[in-house]
Amino acid sequence: MSISTRKGDNGETDLMFGRRVAKNHPRIIALGAVDELNTMLGIVLTHCNDQSEIKERTVSVQNDLIVLMGELGTLPEDFPQYEEKGFDRFGIGRLEKIDKWISIIESKDIKTEGWALPGSSGLQLSASLDHARVVCRRAERECTELINELDASILSYLNRLSDLLWLMARESDLNS
Repeated sequence: MSISTRKGDNGETDLMFGRRVAKNHPRIIALGAVDELNTMLGIVLTHCNDQSEIKERTVSVQNDLIVLMGELGTLPEDFPQYEEKGFDRFGIGRLEKIDKWISIIESKDIKTEGWALPGSSGLQLSASLDHARVVCRRAERECTELINELDASILSYLNRLSDLLWLMARESDLNS
């Protein structure tokens, strides 16, 4: 089967379970922003080198984002079928993990004076983490369009994830 189905040539795309929506539908806009974030985190991984904690957190977040994209790609009325197929739902546990990591990094007493200027350390890892943070903020804004259709933990997760990415950027500067 070819990756090029030509089904999107008329400005529509597929959601889960055969549902079709316009490519500028808020669900697709949010899905694209989360996909871009996941891709940006892939770039972060290429710069991790010996920073295994940052790498492990990043891979875990990428896996969370795949679950989030599955939910974004499913209309609320199709969630029973989504669950029957064995797909994971997002849930509060992922948010608790992010909160735990934030606490761990904050316990390292990272000091910054003034605004943290992205790229000022000269490190690709911290600059990439700052870029991922900005993409995360946009993904959060795009998901607010669907606030009444999403699990409440999703917006909280994206909000906290941007904080975590900021902290990880500062942590990477310390560890270099």
